[in-house]
Amino acid sequence: MFVRRIVLAPASTLLAAVLLATGCAGQDDTESPPSNTPHGYVEGATESAEQQSRLLLGDAGTGDTRVLDLITGKVHGTARRTGVTELTTDGRFGYFHGPDSTHVVDGGAWTVDHGDHVHYYRAKVQDVGDLPGGTGTRIRSDAGVTVVTGADGAADVYTRADLETSAIGTPVRLPGTYTGAVVPYAEHLIALTDVGDGRAKAVVLDRAGKRVATPEAGCQDPRGDAVTRRGIVLGCADGALLIHGNDGTFNAEKIRYSADVPTVERATEFRHRAGSTTLTARAGKNAVWVLDVIERAWTRVETGPVVAANAAGEGSPLIVLETDGALHGYDIVDGKETAVTQPLIEHIPEAATGETAAPVIEVDRSRAYLNDPAGKRVYEIDYNDNLRISRTFDLDVRPSLMVEAGR
Repeated sequence: MFVRRIVLAPASTLLAAVLLATGCAGQDDTESPPSNTPHGYVEGATESAEQQSRLLLGDAGTGDTRVLDLITGKVHGTARRTGVTELTTDGRFGYFHGPDSTHVVDGGAWTVDHGDHVHYYRAKVQDVGDLPGGTGTRIRSDAGVTVVTGADGAADVYTRADLETSAIGTPVRLPGTYTGAVVPYAEHLIALTDVGDGRAKAVVLDRAGKRVATPEAGCQDPRGDAVTRRGIVLGCADGALLIHGNDGTFNAEKIRYSADVPTVERATEFRHRAGSTTLTARAGKNAVWVLDVIERAWTRVETGPVVAANAAGEGSPLIVLETDGALHGYDIVDGKETAVTQPLIEHIPEAATGETAAPVIEVDRSRAYLNDPAGKRVYEIDYNDNLRISRTFDLDVRPSLMVEAGR
């Protein structure tokens, strides 16, 4: 483990503005709110007693987009976006990635988690506008900022409060270029800089891009990232790099594979329940990696041919969609199959590109969701009840792209 203690420089003007705009977002979880306004409140929003989950859906073939409210079952139409090949989310906003720009949709549902208490909000679904940046653009957010990293490594920092009022706003361009996505974390930005020969070095920046720490840790051929309660996970050729911070100290730990792993079997795209410390990733064609961030350990689960995988966390099964069109549940600890459904999807595309994108599995605190593009439907799965299909949502579009907001 590599540890380096730093003394932070004074906060930048941008950081100060962000903290003012986001209220208690940057405060310690134990602090009392400065007023009677609930944490994370946005004008026009309604606080609810339970999570307000919504699915953002895209038909890559026609450009049609929808938002499915999982509380009411209603479907909201949003602006058509032709040429979209990827859909990502930060838990509230959906980012429809196209060849020249990224369209932003406010899913109108979000969760503010303060550790000892949680706030759930719902508001209107709204089209926000377009962010610059085409193919290869990566977008990462926290309560204060949204960072857009282009394929060329240049990164722009947008104030989150602007997006929350349906405005794109004017970004701050970070100095230099970076490898992979620049990720907001602990009121800072975690980035990788290229040092040659496919190797990158982790750096910690303030919100204006000033370097405030350089943990003594590198990452060979970095691919993939995830935010957990225990820090940022970055995928590397020999495993994962975990970066976590507390009171101005940033630690970097390498979580290595137990043996050499061929390039085609590396974990390069992580899936998990928002905030969970259990990450999943495909391990080639017929297996899935499970990374336990708390235990700092990798587990390889042998499955059938994998199309998609995800997990809710400790005590819940690993959920795998296999090429037979059925969902399979596996015990994360011993790798044994625990449940299997009837075939749910008749057509599994061989290549995950464009309108033939492969289905995905989204997971929240109690349910999982599987999109069936050819069948124009989404399945809701109770993963704690032997993968029981609890609801089926029929749609008027082919939901080839899907993410969940409200988490």
